[in-house]
Amino acid sequence: MKPRLHCARLALFLCGCAAFLNLYATQSILATFAAQFHISAKEAGWSITVTTLAVAITAPFVSRLTGRFEQRTVIAVAALLLAAPALMTAYAGSFAEVLVWRFVQGMVIPVVFATSVAYIGDRWRGATVTEVTSLYVAGTVLGGFAGRFVTGVMTQYVGWREAFELLAVLSLMVGGFIQFLLPANRQRGERPGTVSSGVFSRPLLAAYGVGFCVLFSQVAAFTYAGLHLGLPPFNLGPAALGTLYMVFLLALIVIPIAGRLSKARPHAELLAVAAALGVGGSALTLAPSLWCIVVGLALSSTGVFLAQAAANAFISATAGESKSGAVGVYLTCYYLGGSCGAIVPALIWERWGWAGCVALIIGFQLLTLLIALTGWKPLKPERVPTP
Repeated sequence: MKPRLHCARLALFLCGCAAFLNLYATQSILATFAAQFHISAKEAGWSITVTTLAVAITAPFVSRLTGRFEQRTVIAVAALLLAAPALMTAYAGSFAEVLVWRFVQGMVIPVVFATSVAYIGDRWRGATVTEVTSLYVAGTVLGGFAGRFVTGVMTQYVGWREAFELLAVLSLMVGGFIQFLLPANRQRGERPGTVSSGVFSRPLLAAYGVGFCVLFSQVAAFTYAGLHLGLPPFNLGPAALGTLYMVFLLALIVIPIAGRLSKARPHAELLAVAAALGVGGSALTLAPSLWCIVVGLALSSTGVFLAQAAANAFISATAGESKSGAVGVYLTCYYLGGSCGAIVPALIWERWGWAGCVALIIGFQLLTLLIALTGWKPLKPERVPTP
């Protein structure tokens, strides 16, 4: 039983990697796209926006389309399919083609995300949900870092097309490991295609609001920090910007530990810690020192991933028999926030630069905490033995 349990947790960690490996892969090479396709850096940012928009549009329908199939198969097949648009992006002849294939990727990604979170809610109960969800979110941290790092380094030393070819290979590898390691799940919860009114209860609406604010602040921070650090006096190139995302690795350590420590604590307390890290880290990026900016981004990103873990665990513990539907709505709000985070700060960036963007980011981080404190019920997970 124990080896199977460890395999399931490792596989869910890889599910997080699969979901985020391709999602923000262009974030470190926006300037390269701008030069390659003769567009502005702001227009290049659409390579992120179209993907998050596609996720937001597709997410509510995932449970209806995949609910009749075995969860392990759905996750593994979706992870494998992500390789196809990555490969087609490598051979795109225009920026419009890049956007088309990035949009296709965004349509597949929520299948991995929503089904993985539903799998966790169906397989585990009580306090263990928070712990396992934190492990899954740690996987998203590694996947998000790996995608950005691979494209940044490969673009500078080999080429951006080769970078996407490598992402396609990595997607195939991760999908294969998921199929091999993830145990089949016993289907529980709501019937496919049903929508419960509980999906729109006040606590869950608050969780959706948290999701919007969380990804807004994350995408805004790393998109415009990249532009900020690409300008004098820093002048960082694609490889250096790709390496910058190593700050995510701090969250890779912190989140599983926080998940264990918070098993018997209200989810809102974990979110309060996340907000404090986010605000403090964002403020630190205003310093003129590169190292202060790096530390600030590390703290801010750790806060974002802690908030995401808290929101996912809160939904799994609160949605009851409507987990898949609730996860779909959450993903829509979450990625709408990411889409807005890539576009809205552009107006502030042009007039007030990085300082204006930081003020906006801190505002959304504080709003995250306000929504949770006023809308989340202080639920304490039940202590139920792990199967």
